[in-house]
Amino acid sequence: MLEISFSAETLPQGGALALLVPEGAETPALFKSLDDATQGALSRAVKVDEFTGKEGASTVVLAPGAGFDRVVLIGVGRTEAFGVKEAEKAGGIAATALGRVEKAALSVGSLPHAAHVALGAVLGAYHFSLYHGTPEDNKTHRLAALAVLAADPAQAEAAWPALSAVARGVVLTRDLVTEPANVLNPVEFAERVSTLRSLGLDVEVLDQPAMEKLGFGALLGVAQGSDAEPRTVIMRWNGGEKDDAPLAFIGKGVTFDSGGISIKPAAGMEEMKWDMAGAATVTGLMAALAGRKAKVNAVGVIGLVENMVSGNAQRPGDVVRSASGQTIEVLNTDAEGRLVLADILWYARERFAPKLMVDLATLTGAIIISLGHEYAGLFSNDDTLAGGLAQAGEVTGDKLWRMPMGKEYDALLKSDIADMKNIGGRPGGSITAAQFLKRFVGETPWAHLDIAGTAWSSKPRNGQPKGATGFGVRLLDTFVRTQHEKA
Repeated sequence: MLEISFSAETLPQGGALALLVPEGAETPALFKSLDDATQGALSRAVKVDEFTGKEGASTVVLAPGAGFDRVVLIGVGRTEAFGVKEAEKAGGIAATALGRVEKAALSVGSLPHAAHVALGAVLGAYHFSLYHGTPEDNKTHRLAALAVLAADPAQAEAAWPALSAVARGVVLTRDLVTEPANVLNPVEFAERVSTLRSLGLDVEVLDQPAMEKLGFGALLGVAQGSDAEPRTVIMRWNGGEKDDAPLAFIGKGVTFDSGGISIKPAAGMEEMKWDMAGAATVTGLMAALAGRKAKVNAVGVIGLVENMVSGNAQRPGDVVRSASGQTIEVLNTDAEGRLVLADILWYARERFAPKLMVDLATLTGAIIISLGHEYAGLFSNDDTLAGGLAQAGEVTGDKLWRMPMGKEYDALLKSDIADMKNIGGRPGGSITAAQFLKRFVGETPWAHLDIAGTAWSSKPRNGQPKGATGFGVRLLDTFVRTQHEKA
């Protein structure tokens, strides 16, 4: 992860430098000093590129003089509109624009949120090159250290440890989502989560016999076609009062989804390695909460399976009995994520009696048809919970859009031979999936986040590289910190 330090706003002794430049405001003092040192190179570049400081705009000046290799100007828009989200975006754009230099400086000037600029830079500099060349190759030509120059470096330094923990949680999530499925199967995923005990998390791993004993018929039905054994992993962070009910976060962890006998088309199937993004987000969130010593009790439960085709695979038309006792007619084996969640939602509710539950899953293609890749779908049985999550999404940029639910949709899940079927047809597919999950949460305040359209990005955007986004870690950490954590 990118190494961050903070220092006062003084002109560095050469090297690579990025400056954040507001729109419609007086030119930052460091800009003026650097412009003088480079005989007006910055002023000329601004004039030629018609750079005004508009949000997201950038100008790169190569070898401007005075010993500098490159200077990058990043527009941040109007100062009065420069919030946390904008700070992180600017930091990400700056880190990307700095290129493959090893060390650089980033000037924030008098703008606020210097620590969040640093967070954005860490996430913008993220890369996953584990399988490129040799380990030695991967260590070279990457931005490794960034000095953030701020008007109040002490304040930024004080805020950074908590944000650094969040950054590490996002990076962990991205790493897990990016790993190929031949490496990250359910057993390996569980082993990696177990290493988080070093942060103070309590980690418990349920193997197949343990899940059989608990009656996880829905989850195990998905897993039965794979040679990779399933796992359920429970992470607990006890940072609140002893008797406080925990917040529960539940994640779908299908480490590869072939669709089972209802097999997916070959084109694009390689993307199904990231069908475990919900579980990865819960893992990153729990690591973030532990890393910053959050004053809250939280539990993360992830169900890890591989959905494969074999002679022992679940068949369309099979009936399974879930841990809740409710039976499910499996009409489509590619609607497997809801089967995994059914058992672990029920388990989390029954074992931990949580204050609330939030599940995350790359659950339906229908949510992409509805919302594209800008928003994740939000479904909930509780207006207060839904509102709190949506508010946190606006702050962090992990945006949510609340979708409807209602008993009218339940008729689509009616089965002739079981308590329900696992699909309701094409109309309202993401809604009927949420209605299905609702049957396993009882009266507990619950929200379901369908992140199928936001867990992965096919191109760089908003200062972040393409690939795994880590969507949900900052959202849920902010939700916990601002609305449930005790001061």
